[in-house]
Parts: sequence; C-alpha cells; structure tokens
Amino acid sequence: MDDFYVSHSHFSDPGAQAEWLDTTPRDVAALREAAHELVFHYWALGDIAEHGFPAERHEEITLRYASDMFARLRELDPTPPGGPRPPLHRIVGCCRDFTLLFVSMARHHGIPARARTGFASYLMAGWYLDHVVAEVHDGSGWRLVEPQLTSGYRDPVDGTELDLLDVPRDRFLTGADAWTAARAGDVDPARLVVSPDLDVPFLRGLPYARYSLALDLASLNKHEMLQWDLWGDLTPAASLTPAAVARTDELAELMADADVEQLRVAFEADDVRVPPVIRSVTPPGQLPVEVVLR
Repeated sequence: MDDFYVSHSHFSDPGAQAEWLDTTPRDVAALREAAHELVFHYWALGDIAEHGFPAERHEEITLRYASDMFARLRELDPTPPGGPRPPLHRIVGCCRDFTLLFVSMARHHGIPARARTGFASYLMAGWYLDHVVAEVHDGSGWRLVEPQLTSGYRDPVDGTELDLLDVPRDRFLTGADAWTAARAGDVDPARLVVSPDLDVPFLRGLPYARYSLALDLASLNKHEMLQWDLWGDLTPAASLTPAAVARTDELAELMADADVEQLRVAFEADDVRVPPVIRSVTPPGQLPVEVVLR
C-alpha cells in the first residue's frame, strides 16, 4: 500500500532541484525541522510587509509545484534545506506549502508520505481552523506530522506541548472526519472555519467541511492542491442539497477505511476528479482564474 506514497506526484516532484535535497537526512524529525524553515506564512504573523517582504512577493503563494518552490528557495539562498533560514530567504506561503515541501523531501528519501487536509483545534482555542499537515507511514501505521509549527509549540487549549511528529487524531480532523463529526453532532459545524472573523458562508461550517473533504481526497490521490482551488461543483455558490449531503456522507464513510486502490477508484468519479483545467481564487478574494495543470 505504501509504495504509492513513496513515488512523487506532479506536485511533489522536485524535478531539477532533486540533487539539492540529497544532503537532507532520511529522518522524519530532521525533515520536519527543515520544512519549517522554508516557508513564511503569508498572514499568520501579520502583514508580510511588516517583516520586510516586498509586496510583490505575495505572489509566491501561488507556487503550486515543489520544483518551482525549491527553485525559488535556491534563488533566495543556495544553502540546502536543513538549517535555519532568515525569513526573507523563505518563500511566502501557507500550511499547504510547509506540508508539500516536507512530503517532497520525505518521498525523495523513500519515506511514504502524503498531505492531509482538514481542521486543527490546536491553533486557536475553541475553533477548528482550516489546516494541512503531513502524514508518514512508519512501518506499522500512519502518523500525522506538523511541519508548520515551531518545536516546543504549546496547544492553546490545554497548554501542553503538542507532539509535532505524532499529532493526536482528536486534535487534527481530516476533512472526512470533520464532516462525519459535524453530521453526528460531535463537533459544532459553526466551529469549522478558515478564520473566525471571515464571515463567508462557503468558508465555514458544513459547506467548507465538504470542500475540505474533496481537497483531502485529492491529496490522498497525490493531487496536492492549493487551498483556494476550485473544480466541479466546488464553488461558493454550491448548495448542500440532500443529494450533495448524501454523496458527501458516502465519500466520508469510504475515506474512513479505504485502501489505496479504493481511494483511486473513488477519485475517478466525475464529481471529485481533478480535471486538467481548474479555477483558483488567490487570497485575498481575487476573481477566479483558470489554471492549466501540468
């Protein structure tokens, strides 16, 4: 099963930058630390201009492929990943980018790794925030790895140090798990958000849980999409019709206990498969643009 996640996707393949990664160790903890130093979050620490970034570097959040991300990083600083990098030597990005770069380095070293899209309850007390983490297979099972946060990070809910190499499953809910928990009444859907103060119906509650589930299914099929990509009926105008709810229930149940082959078959369905041409809405709220995928 795990061989599928050892090989690269179009998105995780470092391409011509592969040799630049050869000096990184085949060690999950070290690769997590390396990935943490490669990205500067585009909003988590406030306006990037306050940290010395020129305004045009905001465009780096649209970098989609690890090969392009590593090329930009190498341009900013030729030192291979693995040590501290000043903020301006990192690319501007988000949780998906920390994760994709970690997954790329892990796969480069033959470690089964994949991205998972869902909601973290350890970023802001009382909320499940939209988030992407990695998952690695250690020979006995999959464990969640958090590349974005700093070592020693303490969960604001209870003040305990979060295990960044084995994030508890009740602290990070995949899209499917969040959907199922919200439908069962175990999680308040209103707590599933991109941001508590972002009052956009599509970006909170069950509509966003459904979107997160679709992104996660894509990730499980090695289509590590941007957090603002749209395809099929994944649009802000989409409504949760009874048929849409039933279909999402079906996918959530399948994703809870499916093997790779079942996930690949499920991803062939027209309503979830990522087409060659998608739409993307780059924050903050730009108009959708068509993107032709490689």
